[in-house]
Amino acid sequence: MLTLRTWLFKASWVLWTLSFAPLIPVLCLSGRPPRVVRRITRLWARGTLALLAAWTGIIHRVHGDCHIALRPALILGNHQSPWETIAALVLFPDLAIVAKQELLKIPVLGWYLRYSPMVIIDRGDTTGSVRSMVTACRDALSDGRSLLIFPEGTRQPVGSPIIFKRGVELLYRTLGLPALVFVHDSGRFWPAGSVLRSGVITVSLLPPIPPGLDAREFFQQSQRMLADEVARLAG
Repeated sequence: MLTLRTWLFKASWVLWTLSFAPLIPVLCLSGRPPRVVRRITRLWARGTLALLAAWTGIIHRVHGDCHIALRPALILGNHQSPWETIAALVLFPDLAIVAKQELLKIPVLGWYLRYSPMVIIDRGDTTGSVRSMVTACRDALSDGRSLLIFPEGTRQPVGSPIIFKRGVELLYRTLGLPALVFVHDSGRFWPAGSVLRSGVITVSLLPPIPPGLDAREFFQQSQRMLADEVARLAG
């Protein structure tokens, strides 16, 4: 039964995503206005979460939602499944996500991510990607948007040690933003390469880290906060 519900969700998710394709020519003719593209992208995300709840019974609850209003901020999240990228578009108003270039190849959705615009990095060009990432982040900030980055770099199985890639401390130091740690246990319900399991994803938003800390201190503190909360949610 879980396998059937998983496939029904995935099929409806594909159809829901494809339904946004006819809007692309209209948006192109109107100059691809970023704010409009972002509103449509958030609508897609809300619909995806609704389909997820309807077909699989997966919902979420948020603790510490008083911190959502903090913006602009540098949001640091753990990465376990596709869920957190989708949910972040709903949880955090007007967000720019630091995402890998491969996501732009996804039909329909890739177009919306490109013109939202998100902060796209090329993992094959380390020096150039860091420079372009900082520039794109500054552009997003000038528009009043918060930034979301997954410091682990890629999705990790539940129970894996939390190890940050280098670079997050550069953004913190360069941009001078408070940092908000965004923790969840989505991998328990949407495991990679497996069927989806009904349940409630718990989201914890921890008290923000103020700007101005030493880069090394920030790196260690934020990694420890995220790791400790992931362990707490795992019980």
